[in-house]
Amino acid sequence: MTTRQGRVRAARLTDLSALGELSRVCQGDRPETRSLGLPVSGPPIGVFSLFRLPLGGFGPQDLLYVYEANGQLAGFLRVERDSQRDEWTIVELDAIGANDAGDIRFRLVQNLIRESARRGVMRIHVACANTAGNVELFMQAGFARYGEEIILVRPPGLPLPEPWTDEAAASHGIRPTTALDSLALARLYAAVTPLPVQRLEAYRLPDWERQGTWRIPRSSLAPILRFADVEGFVQETPAGSSPAAFLQVGVAKEDQPHYLKVVARPEVDCSSLIEFGLGVIAARLAGASGGPGSSGGHHHSHGVIAPVRTYEAPINRRLEEAGFESVATVSLLIKETLVRVAEPALVPATR
Repeated sequence: MTTRQGRVRAARLTDLSALGELSRVCQGDRPETRSLGLPVSGPPIGVFSLFRLPLGGFGPQDLLYVYEANGQLAGFLRVERDSQRDEWTIVELDAIGANDAGDIRFRLVQNLIRESARRGVMRIHVACANTAGNVELFMQAGFARYGEEIILVRPPGLPLPEPWTDEAAASHGIRPTTALDSLALARLYAAVTPLPVQRLEAYRLPDWERQGTWRIPRSSLAPILRFADVEGFVQETPAGSSPAAFLQVGVAKEDQPHYLKVVARPEVDCSSLIEFGLGVIAARLAGASGGPGSSGGHHHSHGVIAPVRTYEAPINRRLEEAGFESVATVSLLIKETLVRVAEPALVPATR
C-alpha cells in the first residue's frame, strides 16, 4: 500500500533499531499514540504496561508491519497468527504524530485486511480500550464489536494462598482436564455464552481437546501474555455427571502477570476454584525457585490478572472476594474475512 505521505510494508531485520525506539516512544502516557493499550498507569500495577510486549518477546508466529514515511518509521502493527484455526489477532498497533496518528493506524489495519484476504484468513480479532476513538477506528475498517471484558488484577503485595493437596481438590470435585473432557467443556461454554458470540468464535471439539497447549476460551489477554505453563482444570458437579466450572491457569514469563480464566455456570459458586487456581500459581512458583524440576526465572512481582466478560457475572464478584480489583473494561471486536453463504435453494429463472 502506497500513499503520498508514506507506505506500509513488512518489517525487516534492518528495522529493529528503529522499531525499538518507536516502541519506547509509544509506551508513554500519550493516548493519541497507542491504539490497543490503556492510557492509565500507577502503583502498584501499571495497567498501561499490561497491554504491551517487548520486542524481544516476539514469537515465530508473529507478523510485523511498519509504516514508513520520508525514510523513517512512524507506526507499526504486530499480529499473532493462529495456524490451527486460520485466525489472526492484532496484538499491538502503534503510531506517532499529533495529527496523523489515527490515519497511520487506519492504513496499517487496511493493509492487514488485504493481506489476510490474500492468505485465506478466516477471522481477525482485536481487543482495545474504548478511548480516543479506538473502537471507531476498527469499526470503520469493517470490524464488529461483539463483547466487553472486565480486567481484574490481584496486586503482587497480596500473598498467594497455600497450594491445595490432591485430597482437598478431590473433595471439591476439582481435577485436571483431559482430552476426553472436550465435549463436556464445549457444552459448558455453550451453556454460559450467548449464541451470537458462539457463532462468531466458532470453537470446535478439537479446539477443546488441546487444553494445556491451546488457549481457549479466547480472552483479550491470552495473545498478549506469554506463558511458561498453561493448565486447565474442571470442577465437577456433586453427581459428577458434568463440569460446573472450568479454570485456566497461566504461569507467565518474567515481565508478565500470571493469568486466571474462569468459566462457570451462573448458579455455581466458583470461590473454591479461584482459590485453588491461586494455589496452583504458588506451587509452580515454588517449584521454579528451586524445587524439583525447577526452571527458574518465575516470580510474583507482577501479580495475577483475570479477564471476565460482562455476561459471565458473578464471576467478577468472586474474584474481587479473592483480592482482585477491577482496573479496566476492554472491547472485543472481530472481522470475518470469509463470506458466509446461505443454504443453496432454487430461485426463479430470469430472462
